[in-house]
Amino acid sequence: MNGYTNQYLANTVNAASPEQLMLMLYDGAVRFVSLAIQAIDNGQIDKRSFYINKTSAIVSEFAATLDHNQDAKLAEDLDALYSYMLGRLMDANLKNDPEPLREVKTMLSDLRATWAQAIEINKEDKRGPTGTAVSDPATYRPVVAAM
Repeated sequence: MNGYTNQYLANTVNAASPEQLMLMLYDGAVRFVSLAIQAIDNGQIDKRSFYINKTSAIVSEFAATLDHNQDAKLAEDLDALYSYMLGRLMDANLKNDPEPLREVKTMLSDLRATWAQAIEINKEDKRGPTGTAVSDPATYRPVVAAM
């Protein structure tokens, strides 16, 4: 990456809301697991490990930042799902098998779509029935269980 690309990326990340950052991380995890699948298909063991490790780092960050005080059941379920994904990523790396990666990619894609929908619903709730922003902070419910 050149300096302009790095600066653009830094500005994008710094200006993003927590919800946008979460979606960006999901996008990155899906991209990295896809590249790991491609590396296995092409016999590139070093790249396979590199991309699986990148995906694992993002999934581990999701697990580490779960807020068990917001919605304990949701956080517990997500924690179990993230642990399962990490195990599948390890299986894929140890066995040079793309199937566990495809499974993790599907789960990450589904979670990303679900969170994007939840964020949009939360924004609509925040706007209120008239389409304008609700000024009462007590009615704002952030999507924080996964962050």
